[in-house]
Amino acid sequence: MQPWICTTCCVEYPAAAEPPATCPICEDERQYVNPTGQSWTSMAEIAATRGIDWRELAPGLVGIGVTPAIGIGQRMLFAGGVLWDCVPLVDDGVVEHLKVAGGVRAMAISHPHFYAAMVSWSDRLGGVPIYLHEDDRAHVMRPSPQIRHWSGETLEVAPGMTLIRCGGHFPGSAVLHWAQGCGGRGALFTGDTIQVAADPHWVSFLRSYPNMIPLPASKVAAIAATVRPYPFEKLFGGWWERVVEADAKAVVERSADRYIRALAG
Repeated sequence: MQPWICTTCCVEYPAAAEPPATCPICEDERQYVNPTGQSWTSMAEIAATRGIDWRELAPGLVGIGVTPAIGIGQRMLFAGGVLWDCVPLVDDGVVEHLKVAGGVRAMAISHPHFYAAMVSWSDRLGGVPIYLHEDDRAHVMRPSPQIRHWSGETLEVAPGMTLIRCGGHFPGSAVLHWAQGCGGRGALFTGDTIQVAADPHWVSFLRSYPNMIPLPASKVAAIAATVRPYPFEKLFGGWWERVVEADAKAVVERSADRYIRALAG
């Protein structure tokens, strides 16, 4: 038996003879159940029609996605020995690529929508720890002894790789600061805790993106405040094209200010 994977969010569930009746991740108001009804797949089925998309994005930074895209369509990032976010497919080729690129010492994930096949990834990588904020503990659908529920506001998971709890989208929504990124000017990996807009000169902040539920001004101000102490020239969202290429720290500040002013009317 293989673990079941929800076809809409691509979060993995424990192996069983029959799939779960529902996907709590998708039934939450931040996500949605497929209009045709709940359906399930497996990693073997995904591998039969898709492959790994490996891209060198910058010195010391790799992106890993699934092609053709599936589910939410996010890609993961690898830098400083840390795998950030997750996708629902892992194979021998990508494991070997990661070994050649220096090896994985930890995984960390921004929020439950990107948990994907995190336990299968950890298992294939020899049981590396998976760091998830404890505020999102209830959303873990496939438990594992490799999961480390961290607490507080920040955690350095590898030298120069710092998790920052921002909240907002989920209570434990986090970003990852890469101090050595961009030649030492810093980079921020955000998933959609801070979402890069279609115009990449702006970012935004929502409780739900597919259902367009806003966050209150106080939450947006708090998110901006949590990342303010960290230098970052670039910001990498959860998808290939969602990147703020320059002056990203200023982009976050002016975007938060615009959002708060819009709510105030």
